[in-house]
Amino acid sequence: MNAAARRPVRVTFIAVLTWIQALFDLIGGIALLVLQNEPELRLQLGGQTGVIVTGIVLIALGLITFAIARGLLRGSRTARAIVTIVQLLAIASSMYAAALLPSQLLSAVISSVISLIVIVMLWSGRAGEFFRD
Repeated sequence: MNAAARRPVRVTFIAVLTWIQALFDLIGGIALLVLQNEPELRLQLGGQTGVIVTGIVLIALGLITFAIARGLLRGSRTARAIVTIVQLLAIASSMYAAALLPSQLLSAVISSVISLIVIVMLWSGRAGEFFRD
């Protein structure tokens, strides 16, 4: 039986969400490069160099994220570990932002709960078995 036939739906769901995030990173990076001469972007990102570097980083991040999603679909333990680490960092970042801006507490809690759900989905039940096989 091939990996796709025995892959749990939750793993496919998380991989699709990961691909969507990768697509947004790619689009954002390309948009920054196309709009690098916009004064407001230059002001926000520390000049034209900041805009270009941010655009390139987003494109690279998008490409890496695509590869990670592909790894999830294949049952890669490394891909699962990377997604888990990223989600844990997202939780820490959300809580830090909420500590600095108490008005963002609800948003931080919602974001953290989503990250926690992703982690649980990857490590429990059939998904856990899929990555162990």
